[in-house]
Amino acid sequence: MSAPSFDDRDGLIWLDGELIDWRDAKLHILSHALHYGSSVFEGVRCYGGNVFKLTEHSQRLIDSAALLGFDIPYSLEEINTACLETLKANNITEGYLRPVAWRGSEMMAISAQNTTIHLSVATWEWPSYFSPEARMKGIRLKTGPWKRPSPETEPVHSKAAGLYMICTLSKHAVEKDGYDDAMMLDWRGQIAEATGANIFLYMGDGKLHTPTPDCFLNGITRQTVIELARARGIEVVERAIMPEELADASEVFLTGTAAEVTPVGEIDTYTFTPGEICKTLMEDYDKAVGKWPAN
Repeated sequence: MSAPSFDDRDGLIWLDGELIDWRDAKLHILSHALHYGSSVFEGVRCYGGNVFKLTEHSQRLIDSAALLGFDIPYSLEEINTACLETLKANNITEGYLRPVAWRGSEMMAISAQNTTIHLSVATWEWPSYFSPEARMKGIRLKTGPWKRPSPETEPVHSKAAGLYMICTLSKHAVEKDGYDDAMMLDWRGQIAEATGANIFLYMGDGKLHTPTPDCFLNGITRQTVIELARARGIEVVERAIMPEELADASEVFLTGTAAEVTPVGEIDTYTFTPGEICKTLMEDYDKAVGKWPAN
């Protein structure tokens, strides 16, 4: 049996201060966010009833909105409370949270200074489907056709909905060729990230290398994994990385709220063997989020 559609399922969604039936959570067709992309969101995970780094995610939501020129009409504490209330109302202990804020429908033009700012929180079950052994097989990536833009062209440090359009286009393009995800380059031709996760390379020098997040999000999971690696005595180098340097990498993995720590087995013509570095950081991350021992 297939999973229920995201627009037709049982449950409650927090919308502008109250919990309402899932199917009643709607917005006007002329919402500015739908037409002009004035929306920001977060992805948060709950493990065993505990939300991992909720405050960091809620603060990033507030900061993302500020970069798009609007203030969310709820405090950091109120956003945290809304997330926890939504989890409790839906009886979810292993799941995913999606807070989202957007400009409403009072104005239909590029300028939207007087629109109402809305906030919603949805949640759904998201158990850990794969054992560490299954995840160690590694996923397949291909370089996507779209590139991350210069910081001078878009608010690249906001988790803004509109910035993910090129990710959807890139992921769709490589999925047609049988790949799991796309590797995104930036406007300079440097490695940036995957479509929804940051990337790390374990190189021949025994160090963990990762692109400098100057035109994409410095992910909360990315920051966590860097801390975990350094706690293990693994040197982490943040720098510009060119695609041809993949030839010098022995292990590659992605990090993100959804991806957690996901080993990569292939990017274009380059192949990698997920090994001790991937396994160690996967286990350390699982412990950090309260998922240990793994199922």
